[in-house]
Amino acid sequence: MRALAPAVLLAMLTVAGVAFAASDSEELPPFVAAFEVPVRCDTRTACFIQNYMDAQPGLGARDLTCGPLTYDGHDGLDIRIPGPKAMETGVAVIAAAPGVVRAVRDGMPDISINKTGAHIVAGREAGNAVVVTHRDGWETQYSHLRLGSIVVRPGDTVETGAPLGMVGLSGNTEFPHVHFSIRRDGITLDPFTGLPPASGCGVPGKSLWSAAAERALPYRAGGLLVAGFTAAILDLETALSGSATSTTLSVTDPALVFWVASWGLRQGDTETIRVLRPDGTVLTENKTSVPSNKAQWLRYAGRKLREAAWPAGRYRGEYRVARQVDGKDVVVVETTLEIEVR
Repeated sequence: MRALAPAVLLAMLTVAGVAFAASDSEELPPFVAAFEVPVRCDTRTACFIQNYMDAQPGLGARDLTCGPLTYDGHDGLDIRIPGPKAMETGVAVIAAAPGVVRAVRDGMPDISINKTGAHIVAGREAGNAVVVTHRDGWETQYSHLRLGSIVVRPGDTVETGAPLGMVGLSGNTEFPHVHFSIRRDGITLDPFTGLPPASGCGVPGKSLWSAAAERALPYRAGGLLVAGFTAAILDLETALSGSATSTTLSVTDPALVFWVASWGLRQGDTETIRVLRPDGTVLTENKTSVPSNKAQWLRYAGRKLREAAWPAGRYRGEYRVARQVDGKDVVVVETTLEIEVR
């Protein structure tokens, strides 16, 4: 598929929303802002909102609930998938409402700015992207799509749920996600409140989602990305790559490590992680307080081999994150995993 030149697309991405002709508006009823979820995945287990729109005026950042799931100046929703493995499998980005494709950019590689630096994508921060115009001045944008995955071109008419591309890692991003934004007459609006950025957190508004989308996108204050066992300590990038999980370990492996990657943790959350031997006794256990807000976070616990061999059998890893909410402990993340050592 032929993509627009970057300079042309950039201009189109920054132009105010374009309404349909007056004659069309007279013949059709007003566009009802009831947008659907713009990704085709299970929002309970396979994808989630990592970052909400920044509702706090001025410096600093707060999401719509006054929580930390955003960053300063963020003007949309980051709907995330766990990592590169899920991206390679393919998660479809779909039209949130019927409309006409106004702009497309493709051709940018899927690579984290942690490896390249943000300057590499200056002026093309949205990465591979699609903009869809709806009636009555409404517009949606879908950014950071996977290289070569876009299946529409300017002028195409799309219905709700029509495939646009795949979730990717292009542009100014550190993890695979689609940045979804809604505009009316060029003004960006929060789909949960209908309000522009920096309108204040905890301020009531009117949702722009359909009832089904509302049910599919409850506010989640944190959760599990992926967990596994390995025979060595690993870093977050390796954990998220999907290549670090072993199905079995050897009794002669130099170490036994249980690791968990999670998201949305807050300063002061209490983490408990432990590994149990086949007989149920504790091999290792660690309880700590999260030092600061963490968009994504890796915790591991394990032991080096000290005897001739590990006792054979099934080892069990347990991980739990608790948060104080109104004086009570609320479990934010909890998972268990077993592995056969033989």
